[in-house]
Amino acid sequence: MQQTYNPTWDLEAIFPGGSESEEFHTYVANVQDDMKKLLKAVNSFKPDEGNAADLTAITKQLESAWKKLREAFAFVSCLSAQDVKDVKATLLVGKRSSLKAEMDEIRTNFEQKLAKINDTKWEELLKHPELKELAFILNENREKAKEKLSVEEEVLINDLAVDGYHGWSQMYDTIVGNMSVEIEEKGEFKSYSVGQASNKLSNPDRAVRKHVFEQLDKAWKGQADIVSQTLNHLAGFRLQKYKHRDWESVLKEPLAINRMKQETLDAMWTAITKNKKHFAAYLQKKAEILGQEKLSMYDIGAPLSDSVKTTSYTEGADFIVNHFREFSPKMADFAQMAFDKRWIEADDRPGKRPGGFCTSFPDSEQTRIFMTYSGTSSNISTLAHELGHAYHQHVMNDVNGLNQGYAMNVAETASTFAEMIVADASVKSAENKQEKMALLEDKIQRSIAFFMNIHARFIFENNFYEERKQGLVPVSRLNELMVDAQKEAYIDSIEDYDPNFWASKLHFHITGTPFYNFPYTFGYLFSLGIYAYAKEKGGSFEDDYIALLRDTGRMNVEDLAQKHLNIDLTKPDFWENAIKLCVEDVNEFLSL
Repeated sequence: MQQTYNPTWDLEAIFPGGSESEEFHTYVANVQDDMKKLLKAVNSFKPDEGNAADLTAITKQLESAWKKLREAFAFVSCLSAQDVKDVKATLLVGKRSSLKAEMDEIRTNFEQKLAKINDTKWEELLKHPELKELAFILNENREKAKEKLSVEEEVLINDLAVDGYHGWSQMYDTIVGNMSVEIEEKGEFKSYSVGQASNKLSNPDRAVRKHVFEQLDKAWKGQADIVSQTLNHLAGFRLQKYKHRDWESVLKEPLAINRMKQETLDAMWTAITKNKKHFAAYLQKKAEILGQEKLSMYDIGAPLSDSVKTTSYTEGADFIVNHFREFSPKMADFAQMAFDKRWIEADDRPGKRPGGFCTSFPDSEQTRIFMTYSGTSSNISTLAHELGHAYHQHVMNDVNGLNQGYAMNVAETASTFAEMIVADASVKSAENKQEKMALLEDKIQRSIAFFMNIHARFIFENNFYEERKQGLVPVSRLNELMVDAQKEAYIDSIEDYDPNFWASKLHFHITGTPFYNFPYTFGYLFSLGIYAYAKEKGGSFEDDYIALLRDTGRMNVEDLAQKHLNIDLTKPDFWENAIKLCVEDVNEFLSL
């Protein structure tokens, strides 16, 4: 008899008792004690006298405190996502922000101390074996400090950010959690969460999709005035911080966070823009198949067939594990363990936060994945995507905690690579032409998302931030900026746009990472390059891939690509070749 998997996660194995867990509250109290000791050690470190032993001791304390803090943060993320009406979890989100401000103060102090060490002494310190292992991150911290304000000013910014910056993001989450979307079914209206309603946009019936889209649009219009406040104020906080640091470009911080150069970003978008005509041809062909002159926004993700194949959670899990095994037995074993140990929350129920994420518990060396699974092929892709994230952390568990801080763009590489394995396998295992077309189309949908949808987000944010420098941007103008960005990104290949997308897309309201968009596209194309390399290398690929993942927290992306793939990311060649693989999918689809 086939094993069936439980689609609800097990958080009790980490801290029993949910948001009322006494064990968790004790853990947080211990973390705070560790942070006090760490702050004392950092404050007593004298840059002109400090030796390698003192600095090594601080890095060990910092690593331990940071891993424990990430553990606590991950638990709070899980609690607040699984039940948006859990009031105690909401309070813990506020506590998390306070803890982050405390850790930011410590790290700011530490960075400033490193910056004050003279260059000759610094070179000597880095020769110490334990510090040499951390050379990249320590150098990065040192350079970061030179670009910031004084310790006192940076600490003040971090303290004010708890309520003046992160508070806006939390308010957005609360607004979304309390929203309901009224959808008519069989003559009566039924309430759905935003996440549940959004899943219905893949319905094969165009009338249903149109109705759902309009009802979602209506719900977001009803919240637009409030949500425009959250967006304007968190952006305003960011801009004030940049102004005082004398940072002119709003991309300076996201590029630094993603450890990539402006030339790399420019080369990537240039190659994409050059090749968009192929994807516009696909959108036009899809419109013809659906009997439309042009697609509307709610048609882009529509299935081509009236019969949408749904797959149970257990079948989807087995499909993923089996196809991971063809590329990487170690990744397949990890995924199997995640299903067996209930590391995944996939239950389709109301009251959950929309979207999906993967979060790591580095102290207990576990991971948890959050999503809502309703049996579609895109749900299977999402599940594979999040398992890719989880595997990335898994192979880094024994790496020094300070070298585990990989950026979002390389994080998205691991996840998209995992997604690609499953998407390719789905197309190859298609039983007939219709199924092959549907699965190939699902694969092309990812290219549309990364090359057009995310490009629209990037263009919108760039333009929004420029206007925000002059003052608050009203709802009407936010709508205009959004539609203009979508027209440019989709090269006018669709008919109706989504003016409220700035409100409905969670990523615009995340304070942890500014410009939560282009790293996705980077990860997608970079993973395509790795995928092509994997197919070429065959059996010897697995260890090479693990080696690349383990380096992601201690190298710039340009150096990472040069070392492991022998490619130059600042030149368009790599990006063009990666896009060609996506164009091949479009050509095959058009020929079918």
